[in-house]
Amino acid sequence: MDSFQKDIDERANLALSNKFELLLFRLGEGQHGGKSELYGINVFKLREIVPMPKINRAAGMKSPLLGMANIRDQFIPVIDLPAVTGCTPQTGLNLLLITEYARSTQAFAVESVENIIRLDWSQVHAAESGVSSRNITSIASLNNDEYKGELALVLDVEQILYDIIPSGRKVDMAAIEGNTNPLKPGAVAIVAEDSKVARQMLEQGLKGMGIPVIMHSTGLEAWEKIKVIAAEAKAAGQPITDRIGMVLTDIEMPEMDGFTLTRNIKTDITLKHIPVVIHSSLSGSANEDHVRKVGANGYVAKFDVKELSQVINKALEGVVV
Repeated sequence: MDSFQKDIDERANLALSNKFELLLFRLGEGQHGGKSELYGINVFKLREIVPMPKINRAAGMKSPLLGMANIRDQFIPVIDLPAVTGCTPQTGLNLLLITEYARSTQAFAVESVENIIRLDWSQVHAAESGVSSRNITSIASLNNDEYKGELALVLDVEQILYDIIPSGRKVDMAAIEGNTNPLKPGAVAIVAEDSKVARQMLEQGLKGMGIPVIMHSTGLEAWEKIKVIAAEAKAAGQPITDRIGMVLTDIEMPEMDGFTLTRNIKTDITLKHIPVVIHSSLSGSANEDHVRKVGANGYVAKFDVKELSQVINKALEGVVV
């Protein structure tokens, strides 16, 4: 198990080169039988992997919640991941993946853990057009010797948690009541976010702030749109900030991550004055250091709409937060 606990600083530095590490695990036989499929989550979400401990089941708790586990004197909710995905473990639920996500800690029960592999985000493609499951955000193409030609389904943790604990994922619109659009008239916010539920929450929150938005599901998609708008602004003799008031981006995304998108903007002489705010479920000092390195104007962890509003307003005022 110790082989999975790698040095976090080395892993964090991968983000500056559009790379990341994916934890591969299996959940058992799928709904239609056959070989157990590979699933994955970004290692940055992982705190540790532990053997299945005693689970304390609360009265009235329903699947896929298994109960609470005491992990290092912290009681953590345990989610039956095979039940979420419709899989049937052949050897039982043997391990817990302890994850830190969006200001919370939770455990996912899995059948087995296989490996950690290093990938470029260009090997990961949005799953919305090809995968029906609402719990899959993207598909990773594996190219190392052990998994050559195989695919890994990358879980949409945000969607899973929203479905299981919806009351904890509501947008507190009262917290931004009275906000007015801080962008120039005619300017829009470009948003890059691969999670479906996060896009919905962001769109609701930004509209509540009076900010018009154009939503994208990958960093690459957002980058291509920014280039198109920049060309239109140049042809019209306008500064780009008259068209794009800000960019709000997640970190983990198929094809191009948020750090690469931000660096592309901030190293382009035409685009560098566009304020960029990074909004991510990946919290911690390593990510905040990277935010500064790529030149972003602000960073906020998901999902507190009041805090998001404050960070956006400070970034638009030229205050780096």
